[in-house]
Amino acid sequence: MIEGVSHITFIVKDLELASKFFTSIFDAEEIYSSGKETFSLSSEKFFLIGNQWIAIMLGDSLAERTYNHVAFKIPDEDFDIYRSRVEALGVDFKPPRSRVDGEGRSLYFYDFDNHLFELHTGTLSQRLNRYVEGTQK
Repeated sequence: MIEGVSHITFIVKDLELASKFFTSIFDAEEIYSSGKETFSLSSEKFFLIGNQWIAIMLGDSLAERTYNHVAFKIPDEDFDIYRSRVEALGVDFKPPRSRVDGEGRSLYFYDFDNHLFELHTGTLSQRLNRYVEGTQK
């Protein structure tokens, strides 16, 4: 039986720059750094974002940007705080997709290795309930 997501790994060209990205925007807590020891494929660091284990490993950046992304839930009242954090780091924003009222707000932005992230204020139940209403609201 699947219990949930164990961890998410991102391959990054610069562990320190990626660490700054995760700690500055997400308040990630660094819980491990391999240093000179390598237990996996390459040097790595582990973080906690909320209760989610995030790993970063040294390697080549993604060659291109896509819409594949990881979305983290944030409270709507903190939306502008997170926007300011992303802006302060100087990473590229992706324009949000069109939305209907009631499904939440999102910030989309790329890290330094072409991974796309989303900060989203809505929940699955809010989105499904809104979609039941259709496009005419």
